[in-house]
Amino acid sequence: MTIDHARWAQYLLDGVDARSEVQAITKQVDELSIDDAYAIQAALLELQLGRGDTLAGAKLGLTSIAKQEQMGVDEPVYGWVLASSVLSDGQASLGELIHPRCEPEIVLNLAEDLSGPGVTADDVLDATASVVGGIEVIDSRYEAFSFTLPDVIADNTSAARVVIGSDGVAPRDADLRTLGCLFEVDGEVTGTATGAALLGSPAECVAMLANHLGKHGQKLEAGWLVMAGAATDARPLAVGTTATASYSHLGSVTVTGVA
Repeated sequence: MTIDHARWAQYLLDGVDARSEVQAITKQVDELSIDDAYAIQAALLELQLGRGDTLAGAKLGLTSIAKQEQMGVDEPVYGWVLASSVLSDGQASLGELIHPRCEPEIVLNLAEDLSGPGVTADDVLDATASVVGGIEVIDSRYEAFSFTLPDVIADNTSAARVVIGSDGVAPRDADLRTLGCLFEVDGEVTGTATGAALLGSPAECVAMLANHLGKHGQKLEAGWLVMAGAATDARPLAVGTTATASYSHLGSVTVTGVA
């Protein structure tokens, strides 16, 4: 069966525009391969860029065992961060979203391009200007936040909004493996983790992404932010809810759900 990538990309974008959940693609086609899923993701990105948005960077998903177990999958995924998704004030307008959840992120700001193959964690550190904390607000377009691995890839790994911290460190001024994160929602601690939860180190995650993109003639670009993935599971974000990620060396980052 031939998958119409453009059709399914528009289907997902219609869900975003209408702020209405849609049925998972895998419930409507006989088989959706990983390659087809990334092709739909690429077509979705082209639609969004065609409407005037720009790329702010890239993101990894499911790089921790906690996230893989939560979503019932066993491998990382990647997607793209649009400039329109980056919140400057930490206020997430939930009326624009379907069923948002939030999770802490370790974010690398790149000073140099990274192009695979052969990129190592050390190469990533050499190419990074700073490491900062962040919180991603994810928002799967699928019914009941239920999907398979190909579904979430096609849906740009549930990308929606992100808050980026301002207190960063140079990449070698802190051991990213032991960098700690405490995540609180309305004052209740919902998770703790270290950078080692992300494939051993956030830098390893970014190296993996650079090498994967290199196989397809793509690269991570200077000036981009790269989110290495969430080390704890995601929590619902409701109107009036405040979530704070406190990082060793990186300060704290807060997002609040607003109407």
